[in-house]
Amino acid sequence: MHTCAILDRPKRETSASINGPNVTVEPVFRNYDQQALDAQYNNRARFPNFTEQFDQWTRWSVATRRTLPCRLDIVYGDDALERLDVFPAEGARNPIYVFLHGGYWYSLDKSHYSYVAEGMRPHGIVTAVTNFGLAPRCDMDTIVEHNRRSLAWLWRHATSFGGDPDRIYVCGHSAGGHLGLMLLGTDWADIGADLPHDLVKGVCAIGGIFDMEPIRLSFLNEKLHLTAEQARRNSPLLQRYPVCAPLSLVVAVDESAEFHRQSEQMRDLWSSLGYPVELMIPSDFDHFTVVNELGDPRCALVLHQLAQMRLAFS
Repeated sequence: MHTCAILDRPKRETSASINGPNVTVEPVFRNYDQQALDAQYNNRARFPNFTEQFDQWTRWSVATRRTLPCRLDIVYGDDALERLDVFPAEGARNPIYVFLHGGYWYSLDKSHYSYVAEGMRPHGIVTAVTNFGLAPRCDMDTIVEHNRRSLAWLWRHATSFGGDPDRIYVCGHSAGGHLGLMLLGTDWADIGADLPHDLVKGVCAIGGIFDMEPIRLSFLNEKLHLTAEQARRNSPLLQRYPVCAPLSLVVAVDESAEFHRQSEQMRDLWSSLGYPVELMIPSDFDHFTVVNELGDPRCALVLHQLAQMRLAFS
């Protein structure tokens, strides 16, 4: 990352700016009509280089799985997609970095993101990259539940792959950023009596979603089938967070105004709780390219997360 300063937000894209100044439209969410709201969350249209990024992540990740020690497709639940990959580090009782993939809860796979282990392993950190059920086959409650089960599995089996169950840090990209906050707000006693209340020690959410209501009202709901109650139940902005944990929010400068609003409101919520939070707006990346450097152990985003881990584990 080339800048961590909070820069000016992009110009707000209103219904009038898309439909023309003389067109009267009915707002669907905030000041957005349907077309404008859909445009706010259509990252593939906004950043048409996304296929190149997906192909690049795949190539990098194939190389990582060939060169780094790894345990692949570990089963943590009954669903066919409840699988995770672990990339151990040298030694024992190492911190565990859990990466949650993006894809708007309906696409992509852990196999796209193996390369992030290249950024963490030289620092003595175990990397786990998880899969989970996808929409429309799985609803949002199920997707969140799968992620909770994967974290419970990692905590219970940490020592088997050289990890420290008391030092688990989560990073998520896009939909994975949403899932990271849902994990941070989890009441782990409901998942298992053996699990600590502070199982997740900190989160970095990159291009994350924290308010699910506009997602429910957008074109994305053709695949997600969110109900109003599911949107409320699975909105990080509406969760309780009884555990003080450091939160990092990263949103590229040319993301849509809605993505900036979401991260800003998450920052404000964290600040209101008195918890440590940083909002970073890198100027040289977009929604997809912002994760490209995670395979570089010397990049600014990896170094930032290492500092947050030290804070989280202290």
